[in-house]
Amino acid sequence: MRFFELLLPVRSVAMTKCKYRSIFSGPALTIASCLIQLILGYSFKNCIEVSLSHHSAFRCLNRYEQNIGAFVDDLPPTTTILNISYNNISKVPGFTFAQLQNLTHLQMDANNISEIDKDAFKNLHHLKSLNLSSNILPSLNPGIFENLYTLTELYMSDNKLRCLPPNIFNVSACLKTLIIRRNNFSCFSAVVESVKDLTHLTRLDLSYNKLQSLENSASLPSSLQVLYLSNNELVTLGCHPGFFSRISVLDLSNNSKISSEHFKGLNLSKMTYLRLRLTNVTVPELLNLSLSLNPAHVDFSGLNLGHKNNSMIRTVCRLLMNSLTEMQRMIIQQNDIRYLQRGLFFNCTNLTDSLDLSFNRLGRVGCLEFLEGQYRLQTITVEHNLLSELTSCKTPQFHRLTELSYRYNRILKVNAFAFAHTPCLKTLKLNINTIAFLDHEALRGLTQLTTLRLDNNLLTDLYNDSFFDLHSLETLNLRNNQISVIFKDTFQSLKRLNILDLGGNKINNFREGAFTGLESLANIYLDRNRLGKIEIQSFAKLSATLKVLDLQSNMIRYLTEQTTSPFTNLSKLEDLKLDAQQPYGITLVPGTLFSGLSSLKQLSLTNNHISSFRSHTFDDLSSLEYLTLDNSCVGVKPLPPGIFKNLQKLKILDAENMGIRSFSEHVFGNLTSLHKLQLNRNAMTKINPAVFEKLPNLTYLDLRNTPLSCICKNSELQNWTNTNQRVQIVYLYSMRCPELSNSSFHNFDTKVCYLDIGLYLFVSTSNVVFLLTILPLLYVKLYWKLKYSYYVFRSWFGEQWRRLRDEEEECEYDAFISYNSADEEWVVKELVPNLEGNAPSFRLCLHHRDFEPGRYIVDNIVSAVYRSRKTVCVVSQHFLRSEWCSLEIQLASYLLFHELRDVLVLVFLEHIPERQISAYHRMRKVMLKKTYLQWPGSDCADPAQAQELFWVQLRRALKSSNSRGQGDEEEREDQKTIEKESQVDQPQRDDGRNVLLL
Repeated sequence: MRFFELLLPVRSVAMTKCKYRSIFSGPALTIASCLIQLILGYSFKNCIEVSLSHHSAFRCLNRYEQNIGAFVDDLPPTTTILNISYNNISKVPGFTFAQLQNLTHLQMDANNISEIDKDAFKNLHHLKSLNLSSNILPSLNPGIFENLYTLTELYMSDNKLRCLPPNIFNVSACLKTLIIRRNNFSCFSAVVESVKDLTHLTRLDLSYNKLQSLENSASLPSSLQVLYLSNNELVTLGCHPGFFSRISVLDLSNNSKISSEHFKGLNLSKMTYLRLRLTNVTVPELLNLSLSLNPAHVDFSGLNLGHKNNSMIRTVCRLLMNSLTEMQRMIIQQNDIRYLQRGLFFNCTNLTDSLDLSFNRLGRVGCLEFLEGQYRLQTITVEHNLLSELTSCKTPQFHRLTELSYRYNRILKVNAFAFAHTPCLKTLKLNINTIAFLDHEALRGLTQLTTLRLDNNLLTDLYNDSFFDLHSLETLNLRNNQISVIFKDTFQSLKRLNILDLGGNKINNFREGAFTGLESLANIYLDRNRLGKIEIQSFAKLSATLKVLDLQSNMIRYLTEQTTSPFTNLSKLEDLKLDAQQPYGITLVPGTLFSGLSSLKQLSLTNNHISSFRSHTFDDLSSLEYLTLDNSCVGVKPLPPGIFKNLQKLKILDAENMGIRSFSEHVFGNLTSLHKLQLNRNAMTKINPAVFEKLPNLTYLDLRNTPLSCICKNSELQNWTNTNQRVQIVYLYSMRCPELSNSSFHNFDTKVCYLDIGLYLFVSTSNVVFLLTILPLLYVKLYWKLKYSYYVFRSWFGEQWRRLRDEEEECEYDAFISYNSADEEWVVKELVPNLEGNAPSFRLCLHHRDFEPGRYIVDNIVSAVYRSRKTVCVVSQHFLRSEWCSLEIQLASYLLFHELRDVLVLVFLEHIPERQISAYHRMRKVMLKKTYLQWPGSDCADPAQAQELFWVQLRRALKSSNSRGQGDEEEREDQKTIEKESQVDQPQRDDGRNVLLL
């Protein structure tokens, strides 16, 4: 399968301007160029698809666009029928329809087109019909139709064309119909020159132009059969004798200067209809001068046959009799005939079909005495005359007459047996008169009548014997009379009546038995009457046959829910109309109003003022296919969920201007067969597109003139309308945002409505990675500082801080001893006896002895540090691994570095490797700033002397001042004294630490 064929089935694809021109380098580039401009979404800027799902027929009316590209650029290449009428298009550029190569019918009438480029219709090789009427074209390019090989119909009426280029139709050999009436053509010869090669042309209309003569140098196409030349300015025909030899229909009417002489010698042998209305032709002269003309084929309308006491008509009849020609029909309209003499048409013995006497001034026709001898006639038409009364006729004469029309007269009275002379009538038209009196027996004898038109008269009463003999009647039209009551047995004889039209009367009730006898009635029209209530027995007699019931524009109202349905027995009814009830419309629809209508297919409730619908209102209408609710609600109301739950067969739903503010997916949830939904002119500001997704067969959706807000709540609807490939959204690109008149619904900015998940994921993951990277470093560098700050803050928060600071000033202890429990033996046996037992004696704080029971350990540690002048840290491997010891040295170092108080004394019980101490930067920082003490081990030369010096140095440290400057000076002097007294010479360490080894 070719690639482009794969594109055609895509229902929602609407193409922007995509021209298939020869300048493209190849088909691949052409397709690629189109694909770049594909627009998803089944909607068109200025057109509506009317073929629904076939993508072939489009209507683009009343859009008032000036650029034709705005109509065709987004239409699919499958388009075959296109109507772009009633717009403001002024020019048709070249290659306008290049992407619509399958077009067969194109209408562009009623625009303002003044210019069409030569290549405007390029490549339209399948075009059959082109309508350019009602524009302002002054001329045509000679090559405008050169590609229209299949064109059969061309309409260019109502333009300003003065001539046609000689070779304009050279390639349009298939053209059959050319309509160029109402232009400014003045040269008939130029027209003939243009069309002479159209070998299939059968119809040419040049009416309403400015032709003065038919003189020409060429011949009409031999295929031409119908030629209209009426309403020109012809003063002569001026054509050669054989010019009309092949013409069968010729209209020269309304050319007042054409006379009988102009037909002398012309070959009119093929003529089947010649119309010469309002010319200067005299019928006897015409028939005598043109021997080839069959008199039976002349339309005698408008030829003054009514003058001179009907003598002209008698003359014509004698000519017809002499010609021995069978006259099927005779048309004598507009002849100013005022009366008809008895036996006037007696000599027209060959009349077999119809006689038309319309548009004359006849005041009476009697019993058709003027037609004595013409008993083969089947149709008589006497319309648009001045008849005022139909008299009684007793004797049957016209047994073959089947149709009689007296429409558009002034008939006031129809007497008894008015049609007894035409007993075989099948169609009788008495409509559009002023009949106020119809005799009881006026229609007696019409036993074969099937159609009776009495509409648009002044009838007030119908009697039970008015239609007594009309046993074959099938259609009875009584519309627009003054009937107020239908009495019992009025239609009792009309057992075959199928259609009864009583619309437009003043009927306010039906008497019991009003519809008795209507055993075959299928359609009854009661619209525009004064019915206030329909009773259940009103149509009881029609339950077995009635299919159409029209109750529009009556006065039906319901005041309570407790109403028995008047349609319960109408199980066969298929069409019910309850539109526009007067004066306020139906305000309450009882929940059981439509009970029993299981066969109903169409229901119309437009133009009412229903306060609300119940969820079970339409439950019984399981066969409904078309439902119209336009303008049926008052105020702004939501449709209740489940209102259409049983309408699985519904195909079309019109809900225009109902004041619908919102609806849920449960409203339309069960409409599985719905294919057309009209919601235009409602009050919806937001719609959940899931509603439409649950309508599997929906193909047409009208949301025009609804105030859909351009807000985030409608972002999903916008996305759906732009991407759905199934539902046509009518004029989507013309839907404006109510908040911003210059913004369109289909492209309002929705970026703010969606979270950028990628950005958020990047930010969040990058932060997590950063934290995972920095936390170990913070743990190593700031763990104890943060922990200390936390403990200090907690103490402060518990109102302990001030108390601890006060206790610090009192210095209850000389030293707080920080040690690990593993070193407790050395502290108890060595440290305590030497500092508390010997003079000078020091007051020491030991956690196992002096911490307050029941108090938080942290609070005890903080209190001990601040209530002691010094803090002695007994450092060992066990000390370094203790969390609490680390906290204690942290507190002491805080006082040392941040409060500038010399409170920390380090005592190393054993040698600690440099690499191990480097992990404890706080301790290492203290060791770099201060001299620390090392407990002499057994490896010393004289351990006793070294330990004695250790205790002397420790006592000096405990006695020293907490002031930082003074303490440093005293420490330096003590250091010098000890070094002098020391017997052990110890060099300074390479790492620069001040250490005193005893």
